[in-house]
Formats: sequence, structure tokens, C-alpha cells
Amino acid sequence: MKDISESQARLRGIFNITVTPFTANGEFDFAGLARNVERVIELGYDGILIGGTYGEFPTMTTEERAVLFRNVMDVVGDRVPVMLCSAGSDTRVVGELTTLAGELGGLPMVTPPFVSEVTNAQIVSFFKKMAPLSRTGILVYNAPGIGITLPPVVLEELADIEGVVGIKQGDLNPTAIDQIANRLGGRLRLFCASDLAFLGPMMCGFDGISTTNSGALPELILATYRALENGDANTARELHQLWYPYRALARRHGQPQVVKAAMNLRGFDGHHVRSPLNDLQGDVIEEVKSELLRLAADSRCGVTLK
Repeated sequence: MKDISESQARLRGIFNITVTPFTANGEFDFAGLARNVERVIELGYDGILIGGTYGEFPTMTTEERAVLFRNVMDVVGDRVPVMLCSAGSDTRVVGELTTLAGELGGLPMVTPPFVSEVTNAQIVSFFKKMAPLSRTGILVYNAPGIGITLPPVVLEELADIEGVVGIKQGDLNPTAIDQIANRLGGRLRLFCASDLAFLGPMMCGFDGISTTNSGALPELILATYRALENGDANTARELHQLWYPYRALARRHGQPQVVKAAMNLRGFDGHHVRSPLNDLQGDVIEEVKSELLRLAADSRCGVTLK
């Protein structure tokens, strides 16, 4: 993407949150990453997100994140839009990565700076400093998992900042979703940050979702989204219900651990998580395998195992 207008035009649909495959020694497996990216593009995903929270960016150095950005953009080119997570607590690092992401033709995804006792006014000021740094604009990620949840009133302030092209909403409180959809819809792009419960936000008028579990279940989650996109809410609901037991495992044992384990069982390049996370072991792996076998037995899912 070359500018903010193109970002606004292309930022919609279903985006795969691509996990970062690490070797047992904690190194990047760029060949495996490329295969994972190609798989979802070939299936018809509208875009990808690289180096996000489930891409394990907090375990990476600034230099590693920059290398990751460049590597993926070399693979993708301009075939689909790419969100590049430039989040962090150090404004200097966030600024550097935000600038780089825009220069590479990606869309920087920025969270509030996760430092203690930061005020809403300071958060707004932070985003005002970040937005002009990227020629493609920025995507604001409202990510409760970092310990900061932006209320709708603050998101409305952020929506007025020039260069903010979208909001990825991780707070799935129905009241907040309803307010955001009706007050900000049409002004900028709205993304649901969770594939664990995306039917509601999409029905409210959000423009797209980002999905980590599509690394493990790319066919099923894509089919669910397309059904909803085509107005077939009944089919979307039925497909979404099919993988509830898997979602329960993901909630219990964590993402990206479950996603990577499931990918490995399917013959994909999930590989390992980085410390301080730990790979799933033993009985938990068997739980994941049993769920994949159940899904594979249902022709509606499109799931196969190696």
C-alpha cells in the first residue's frame, strides 16, 4: 500500500494473524513462515497480520521485528494488505517500527503504550505523535490483554486523528461494540480482534476480523466468515458452533500455544513458542489432536490431518 487512501480502501475482510514459527532454539523459521503466509493467501484470505501479540512480538528485539517485517513484505509484495504490529512501550521503538512499516507498504498496528498509570489524555497524545510517522496511516489496536482498555469515548477521540484509518477492537463488551459500530462505522475501518466471538461485531456492521486460529483451522474459519459476509447467518452460526470445543481449549491453554500445536498436527509450520511461553505437552497435545480428529470427521469443516 502506498498511502492512507489505499489503506482505507483495502482494509476490510478476514485477516490471518500469522503466528511466528520458532525453532527449538528460538530462531525464526522464515521458510516455514513463508509457507504459512502462502497457504492463507491461496485460500483467499483478504490480508494478514504479522508480529502481533499472538505473533509473540514482546519476545523479540526491535531489530528482530524489523527483520520480520522486511521478510514478510518480500514474500507478500502487494498481493494482500499486511498489518505490521509496531506496538510497544518505548515511544522511540514504536516510532521507528511505525515508520518502517509504512515505508514497506504495510499498515502499522499500534496499541496504547502499556506503562503504569498512563492517562487517556497521554494515550491520545501518543497516537497523535505516531499517526504522522506512517505514510499508510495507522491502525489503533484496543487490546485489553495489555492491561489497558480504551472506552468508546476515547476511541472517538482517536478516530478524529488524521492518519488513523481503523480500530481493531479487542474489548468485546456488547455495549461497547454497539456504540463503536454506530458512532464510528463509516468514518474508519472497524475490525473485531477475536475469532473466538466475532459473529456479534460483524452483525453490528464491523468491516472485518483478525483471526489467530485460522492458522490451525484456515478452511473452517474462512467458510464461517464468508457465510456471514454473504448474509447467511444461519450457516455462519452453525459453522462457528462446530469448533467451540477447540475454542475452549484455546481459552484454557492459551494462544498461540494451542494454534501452533494444532498446526504441527496438521503438518503446517507452527513449530515452537518462545520463552516465557511453553509448548504444549503430553495429554494436552492429545486433547488438541482429538478435537482435530472430530473436526476432520465432519465434511463441513474441510479439516485434514497429515
